[in-house]
Amino acid sequence: MKKGLLFVISGPSGAGKGTILEKVFRDNPQARFSVSATTRAPREGEIDGVHYFFIDEDKFWSMVEKEEFLEWAKVHNQHYGTPRKFVDKTLDEGFDCILDIDVQGALQVMQKKPEAVYIFIAPPYFAELENRLKKRGTDDLFIINQRLEDAKWELTKIAEYDYLVVNDYLEKAIADVNAIIRAEKCSIENMAPEAERLVNEVLSLGKE
Repeated sequence: MKKGLLFVISGPSGAGKGTILEKVFRDNPQARFSVSATTRAPREGEIDGVHYFFIDEDKFWSMVEKEEFLEWAKVHNQHYGTPRKFVDKTLDEGFDCILDIDVQGALQVMQKKPEAVYIFIAPPYFAELENRLKKRGTDDLFIINQRLEDAKWELTKIAEYDYLVVNDYLEKAIADVNAIIRAEKCSIENMAPEAERLVNEVLSLGKE
């Protein structure tokens, strides 16, 4: 069975990652969303193993010590991490795995999974990012300013990624991410068994 591909998607808050990925998953039924582990309590309607793996602090730190996370971070006094075992199992089963993580987390994953495909989702302009965050109406001005400060640093890391998708028009951004997934699946490296078979077939014909 051919292993799946690992895609890591990052971008500043307000860039539209969630909206893009919602459609990308519909267009790519072979893709699976990476389930993170967290020390926070489940919210109403959240299911363990589906939305998150809900674990306590002792379990979390045990996993950190055993290097069982591809990346982890502390967010709003709770800990979040991407379990390496879940990702590897998904890939071994032949499914593509998509991580939606912040830039800090992606930089950690790059050290452990350099073969993964890294995609940065960005707004067309920084001013547009500010406009989107304010229009969402989910955060107060202090949080918005904090997210914008974080975005300034995140945008300086674009060159660390393999691809840049500018979300100026939603449908175009969705098409761009889908195109990247299709292109990577057709790469010579990923198609190595098929390429080898075709070459051997031609070589065998030449011997007749």
